[in-house]
Amino acid sequence: MDGSEQDISIRARKFANRLHGRFGLPVALQDERLTTAEAKALLFAEGGYRNLQKAKIDSLSAVLILQDFFANAST
Repeated sequence: MDGSEQDISIRARKFANRLHGRFGLPVALQDERLTTAEAKALLFAEGGYRNLQKAKIDSLSAVLILQDFFANAST
């Protein structure tokens, strides 16, 4: 969270560049840091600890990432 790019981020960017190079389609990168924490907080507020199942957390994290992508794409 200090602004420096992590190894996994560098690898993801390289993969995105390869996809773009191979298929010639635009590739958008999306910052997904903290989406799991946000999803857990939302699910906990909704139903307590019993609501913190991995599948629910992963699904809500994906929704949050997509919502953020669409919100930023329209600007």
